Amino acid sequence: MPHLDAAYNLARWLTRNDHDAEDVVQEAYLRAFRFFDGFHGDNARAWLLSIVRHTCFTWLKRNRSRDQAAEPADGGAGAHQTSVTGAALADLESPEVLLLRALDRRQVNQALAALPADYREVLILREIEELSYRDIARIVGVPIGTVMSRLARARAQLQRAWLQVQAKDGGHGL
Repeated sequence: MPHLDAAYNLARWLTRNDHDAEDVVQEAYLRAFRFFDGFHGDNARAWLLSIVRHTCFTWLKRNRSRDQAAEPADGGAGAHQTSVTGAALADLESPEVLLLRALDRRQVNQALAALPADYREVLILREIEELSYRDIARIVGVPIGTVMSRLARARAQLQRAWLQVQAKDGGHGL
C-alpha cells in the first residue's frame, strides 16, 4: 500500500472529514488496482494522487456540494492528518511553548481549511506532499502556470487569514 499516507492526507483535506477520506481512499485504491495495467509513467505517487483527487471530487459531487464539505469533527486535527507545521515537538519544551505551538498549528489548519478547494489542493500537494509543479499540473489537469498562480493566490490568502487571526487574537489567542 505505497503512498497511503499521502492519499489519505489529500483526501482528508479535500473532504474535510476523516471517515469520508477513508472511504475515498479505499475507492481510489480499488480503482488504481483495477487500472494498474494502464499505468505507463515514472511517478506512481503522482498517478495515484491523481486517482485520489478524481475519486474525491466524484464522491463529493455524488454526496454533497464541493463547497459544502463538512468540517472535521476534531476541528482539523485528525489523528492521521499531517500537520501544516509538520515538525515533531521536542520533549524538553515547556508546557507554555507546547500550548502556543498547538494554537498556531490549529490556526494555520483552520485558515488552510477555509481556502477554496482549488487553492487548498495545490497548496497541500506542494507544501505538505512536496510534489513538483509538473506533478501537480498532471494531477490537477491544468497547465504549470495555473498551478503557480493558484499557489501564489493560496499563499496570499493563507497569509491574510493568518494575519487577521493574529491581529484579532493578539498573537496567540490567549
